[in-house]
Amino acid sequence: MTPNAPPLARLFAIAYRSLVDGLHERLREQGWTDVRPAFGFVLLAARGGSTTSTELAILMGTTKQAASKLVDTMAAAGYVRRVTPTGDARRRPVELTPRGDELLAAVEAIYVDLESAWAATLGDSQLERMRTDLVKVLAGEDGSSLPPVRPTW
Repeated sequence: MTPNAPPLARLFAIAYRSLVDGLHERLREQGWTDVRPAFGFVLLAARGGSTTSTELAILMGTTKQAASKLVDTMAAAGYVRRVTPTGDARRRPVELTPRGDELLAAVEAIYVDLESAWAATLGDSQLERMRTDLVKVLAGEDGSSLPPVRPTW
């Protein structure tokens, strides 16, 4: 590390906060006024199919009760729904609703815009190089997949 250079952890934390703050500012501008940062973890977990409050609790490092309360809040806002299970009645799958899909699409479009601002500063090739390098570092030795996004609380 170059002397007096800020540690990468600090830079990543500042960059993450900047992107998340920018995301929520733009969501509010688009009328998504009830969205909280914690919703993103549920949206990502449920994007590919259903998840459960227990799985969300493990992902987020919270209690099952806290994860269930978050799901209840998102369900009341119409972003997710609890599905009636087939087979194991103890498992209460959670899936995105059409409104949740719309929110996820809005989030992804905003992130494209935010990244475009970075590309305007760094250049497209540098931004893609950063993405490629981070995937190499974060995907592990086999490079097969990224770990899930977890909160920092």
